[in-house]
Amino acid sequence: MEEQKGLGAIRIADSVVASIAGIAAMEAEGVAKLGGNVTKEMVAKAGKKKLAGAVNCEIANKVVNVTITMTILYGYSIKKVSAEVQSKVKQAIENMTGLTVETVNTRVLGIVVEEK
Repeated sequence: MEEQKGLGAIRIADSVVASIAGIAAMEAEGVAKLGGNVTKEMVAKAGKKKLAGAVNCEIANKVVNVTITMTILYGYSIKKVSAEVQSKVKQAIENMTGLTVETVNTRVLGIVVEEK
């Protein structure tokens, strides 16, 4: 994404938007991990390759469409967790980048039992 401002161009890499989406998704209560194995600790450090199977961002004309693949903790409502992920991802991307989020699709790969 590139935007012209008075002093020069502002460029935001697609991988940055994907990282924002991943971090926001992991903040939702009930999300165990993204994709098959991306945990909360890994999201902030993960490069585009690690997030590739977990977060897909398509950006065109300052509009973002996101797909988040995740695993949910057993006992949580998949519908409620997904709605919270959608809300958090949309808000984080729009607040941090100024882009407009059109869709946030969620894909639930499975559930895991939380270790106590």
